[in-house]
Amino acid sequence: MIQVAVVGYGYWGPNLVRNFSDLPDARVVWVTDLRADRLAAVANRYPSARVSTDHNDVIKDPDVDAVVIATPVRTHFELGMAALRAGKHVLMEKPLAATSDEACRLLDEAARRGLALMVDHTFVYTSAVQKIRQLARSGELGELYYYDSVRINLGLFQHDVNVLWDLAVHDLSIMDFVLGRQPIAVSATGLAHVAGRPENIAYLTMFFDGRLIAHMHVNWLAPVKIRRTLVGGSRRMVVFDDLEASEKIKVYDRGISVDGTQDDLALMRIGYRTGDMWAPQLAIGEALHAVARQFVDLIVSKSPSPSDGFAGLRVVRLLEAATQSMAAQGRPVSVVEATAS
Repeated sequence: MIQVAVVGYGYWGPNLVRNFSDLPDARVVWVTDLRADRLAAVANRYPSARVSTDHNDVIKDPDVDAVVIATPVRTHFELGMAALRAGKHVLMEKPLAATSDEACRLLDEAARRGLALMVDHTFVYTSAVQKIRQLARSGELGELYYYDSVRINLGLFQHDVNVLWDLAVHDLSIMDFVLGRQPIAVSATGLAHVAGRPENIAYLTMFFDGRLIAHMHVNWLAPVKIRRTLVGGSRRMVVFDDLEASEKIKVYDRGISVDGTQDDLALMRIGYRTGDMWAPQLAIGEALHAVARQFVDLIVSKSPSPSDGFAGLRVVRLLEAATQSMAAQGRPVSVVEATAS
């Protein structure tokens, strides 16, 4: 039985406590939060879990096997490092850390101690995203041309991170999982429309080796909520709408064909193919439950995780490069590829 402590019981913490409590081979033994009023709800719903406003109670408890951290990103490194040094496995709410240097140090500490380090990239555990990965990796879409996503809504304005670190982190983790390739350069632009707050709107373009390009639009100041991704290939194209109750994925047999027999480029003919659309059947299940299950399996059997510390590092490096580019009004910034040793 894996003894789990959850640090942070704000927006995401209650979901983590619920899902770990539902696992037959895990038990939530501690929940901590700086606000005592939040912990009152824990005592009512999970009477067997101890509560505290001091995370050090968790770090000092030798019976705690794993720590799940759901706190602001600025605290991730300090809390994660303290847990690892105490010999505890760590699941971190995304993003893994505030800088790539911090992420690397967490990875090194986990590897040195033989501990599990995983990031809660929840979307990669959804059946929709897993289906897109299967379509892209199997070659069914053909040569990949573009990855395009929009994630916009009205609020919630953050005070400690910009919109890239709050919203684009989701799409970057999905892209990393689906494509299995890392960009070589990033260009980002954005603006803050509220004084004293970080950028609330951003446009992010990523360049890859070859003919693949990716673009993301994130915005806290939109009148509607949109969660849509397009993946275009030479054979087929995919539309993923996460707000659809059913048919979240639609695969279009559409594209172009080029008559390459013409010597004169001006005479080269482009044909348009419009075929069928189909919506694959997707399994139903809560992605966060799969995250909790994967974390426990990683601890017990060291089964590979699609959101391990290296995946977290790759995403942090992209966010870091994008933030640097945005500060330079879109100047392209090269990305150092993160690889497992």
